[in-house]
Amino acid sequence: MDRVRELARTKAAVIFTKSSCCMCHSIKSLFYDLGASPAVYELDREAKGREMESALQRLGCNPTIPAVFIGGEYVGSAKDVLGAHLNGSLRELLIQAKAIWF
Repeated sequence: MDRVRELARTKAAVIFTKSSCCMCHSIKSLFYDLGASPAVYELDREAKGREMESALQRLGCNPTIPAVFIGGEYVGSAKDVLGAHLNGSLRELLIQAKAIWF
């Protein structure tokens, strides 16, 4: 769990994904479209991916992927991120965390 917490703090925006997940791809694309360059950790390609996924569950990430962290704080899954984007708060979170500049 410590590794996941540490990775979540490595950059202003961090996304834990799986390479085969279409919602993960959509969330990554959204961040890129907004001008952010998140750190992306694909759990199915990480040596300790299963352990990391279990740690995300223990941290309250449900579903575990995509798990989005902005400014070191858990924002939520795809549903939460898309909701934040639609109400305009995602961009503000990214700006406050210095993941994008305007």
